Amino acid sequence: MSQGFCLWLNYECIVCFYVQAWIDKSHLSVLGATDATFLLFFCLSGQIRYSVPEEMKKGALIGNVAQDLGLDLTRLRSGRARIVSGETTQYTELKTDKGILVVNERIDREELCGDTAPCSFSFEIILENPIELHRVTVEILDVNDHAPTFKNKVINLEISESATVGSHFDLESAYDPDAGIHGLQNYVLSPNDNFALKQHSNADGTRFAVMILQKPLDRELKPHLSLKLIAVDGGTPQRSGTVNIEITVLDANDNPPVFNQSLYKATVAENAPLGTYITTVNASDADSGSNGLVTYTFSNVKGKSAEKFEIDSVSGRITVVGNIDFEKDKKFEIRVIAKDQGGLSDATKVVIDVVDINDNAPIINIMSFSNMISEDVPPGTTIAVFNVKDADSERNGQITCSLDSSLPFKIQSSLTDYYNLLSHVAFDRETKHEYNITITATDSGSPPLSTKTTLHVKISDVNDNAPRFTKPDYSAYVTENNSPGMSIFSMSARDSDWNQNARISYFLEETEVSGSPISSYVSINSETGVVHAVRSFDYEQIKQLVFTVRAQDGGSPPLSSNVTVKILIQDQNDNPPQVLYPVQTGGSVVAEMVPRSADVGYLVTKVVAVDVDSGQNAWLSYKLQKATDRALFEVGSQNGEIRTIRQVSDKDAVKQRLSVIVEDNGQPSRSATVIVNVAVADSFPEVLSEFSDFPHDKEYNDNLTFYLVLALAVVSFLFITCLVVIISVKIYRWRQSRILYHSNLPVIPYYPPRYSDTLGTTGTLQHVYNYEVCRTTDSRKSDCKFGRGGSQNVLIMDPSCSGTMQRMQSEKNSPLEVTAMTINSLYCFDNKEPLSLDILIKALCNVGHIAPKCLVQISDGTQINDPYSTCHADKTKQKKSRSSRV
Repeated sequence: MSQGFCLWLNYECIVCFYVQAWIDKSHLSVLGATDATFLLFFCLSGQIRYSVPEEMKKGALIGNVAQDLGLDLTRLRSGRARIVSGETTQYTELKTDKGILVVNERIDREELCGDTAPCSFSFEIILENPIELHRVTVEILDVNDHAPTFKNKVINLEISESATVGSHFDLESAYDPDAGIHGLQNYVLSPNDNFALKQHSNADGTRFAVMILQKPLDRELKPHLSLKLIAVDGGTPQRSGTVNIEITVLDANDNPPVFNQSLYKATVAENAPLGTYITTVNASDADSGSNGLVTYTFSNVKGKSAEKFEIDSVSGRITVVGNIDFEKDKKFEIRVIAKDQGGLSDATKVVIDVVDINDNAPIINIMSFSNMISEDVPPGTTIAVFNVKDADSERNGQITCSLDSSLPFKIQSSLTDYYNLLSHVAFDRETKHEYNITITATDSGSPPLSTKTTLHVKISDVNDNAPRFTKPDYSAYVTENNSPGMSIFSMSARDSDWNQNARISYFLEETEVSGSPISSYVSINSETGVVHAVRSFDYEQIKQLVFTVRAQDGGSPPLSSNVTVKILIQDQNDNPPQVLYPVQTGGSVVAEMVPRSADVGYLVTKVVAVDVDSGQNAWLSYKLQKATDRALFEVGSQNGEIRTIRQVSDKDAVKQRLSVIVEDNGQPSRSATVIVNVAVADSFPEVLSEFSDFPHDKEYNDNLTFYLVLALAVVSFLFITCLVVIISVKIYRWRQSRILYHSNLPVIPYYPPRYSDTLGTTGTLQHVYNYEVCRTTDSRKSDCKFGRGGSQNVLIMDPSCSGTMQRMQSEKNSPLEVTAMTINSLYCFDNKEPLSLDILIKALCNVGHIAPKCLVQISDGTQINDPYSTCHADKTKQKKSRSSRV
């Protein structure tokens, strides 16, 4: 029977055999090699290994898989080569068009493998038809991307100064996630006199440091030590981490208190109030803690000194606790003892001299004062006049008046005990608009007493400063095609003056830009200084505006200053690229010629285009949109060169049509399309024969077709409109004719002049009659009804009549279907009497409403046969009588 099986060969190649085998319960018998049919099912044909450093950028090359596995690019594409991996993160990507393996995601060795070394990951590349499986292993090499770090920023240690030499102090270890030489390698201790550093390693390779005391500590010399422990790795460049070691030296009581002075001297005025501070004694103890705590006491106090002074046992501060009189005690000597908690002590002497006091201070009285002065007053102007007195006598009563030397004022004595306050320099309100003048009167006593009084002076403003702009010049940017009236930017000026003198208005200085006044481009708000655009700017016409703005204050006379403003127009992508070559000629055909012997990369032509925009809006790129044969030509994306990408063959068509899009780099981008005709031929006759029937530009044909269809649609619309109008007119006339048959509208008939011959000289009936004539085409009978008369000398048709006298007049010479007329009633409206029949017939004859063979029937049954003949006879008779008269 037939059976297939597979063998693993060194975990690298799986070969499947299809063999003829006899299989029974005990053994498998292979008939022979000649009987075996070999079939390769799939093969793990190779295993490749790459080594790459971590932290490579996305898209970085790992290796050329196609070359390393001996596969060509066609096999990769036809086999739909892809990566199969069980990892959730795809760190690599296979570029089948180039056969290379690149980085797809950032690879962090520490995150991927941690402390495991070496670090690698594997995946398979699978191909189909036939199936091939190739294993790829990528080893991640460590880079020194981490520095050693300590868990804490500071290590605090407390060590007694009695610690023995050789004592050990363990320190915190640093951690470096890098591996190998890039990991933690060494510790370094900052230089010092007391400690040395010793390093150790754990069984797992972790290094730690121990600090050893080499020299005894002395808290009195160095109560605190600050050291630095540095951990360094072995990478290149080397990285390090630092931690501060703060050591506090604990004290031992081995030092007595010591005063910083052996003699203290102080003075106190007589009549000093209770609590007056005299002096402070200070003794220091080099010990710390309770061993350094010092207390102060008086010893060997002479006389009543103990009742006059008091010392604070903790701070050593001496104060007055009793009344001091210079006449009784001119000096005090006091011994002070300082003692620590261990019983060690020291002593010092305090000498206090009593001083006679000047107990009356001068008094200042303001006699005259102007609190507001103008800033333009000249120096020497009197501001105030004041008087000073002191109740003391002799030296203690001698007074000196003074001012702060930084003030622009001076004091001048005028009379005894009278003084004048004068201006010393010119004022500037913008520099300082007010002054607080402190006048100090001091006597000559010992110690001297003084009195101070403060005068507040304000400086009024004068318009002596022109406005100043906040910048020496202004520049702003505005994008073209802006909306008119938009705010471009705001400028501001400052005037150091005050109130109306500081009120600033802004104006444009008259200037011209491209032959037009600047006011036609921009405007400025006179109060806020906001510059607005008057029109929409076009970068291609004007790229910048330079003009001058004047800032003017509201003073009298006004002051002003100018500043230059530059507005730069920023380009906007509002112009599409313009193709310069090849020239699009419309009807004529221009073709580039390519010989059939052209090789790969042959330069067919170059599309040249420009964009009037600037910057990235003018960066052009080219790409092939349509082509007769895309596999024959390509367009350079940057230079627009059209080149062949394969060898031209005899099978290639002579006529080649390429559509190239030229696109700029604006946002949004704009583009232009150019048609390039290419002739693949070796001679011009062949080109001419092939291009004689070359179709016109598709766009031109499309436009022509559009206009033809539009013209046809317009003509059809006009024809249908005319047809509808004609039919509507016909229907309208037909409906009017029907309406006339059944209309109830009144009609005023027309009476010809000849009617006067019958009815008299007036030419009208003597009375007004209302009658109605009803005539139809589908009846052999018509009615004429006469109603009541109106107030006018006219004949009015009754509304029920279906015909008119005019219509009857027009039908006089036409065949009539109505041959009978019935007169229902005939009345004379003024006398209510019936009208004679002869008069009626004559009237109808004159009007022309009597047709041949017409029957007139009276409502009472009387009939007149053929009144037309009667009318005709009467007319003939009248004509003859006229001719006989002539």
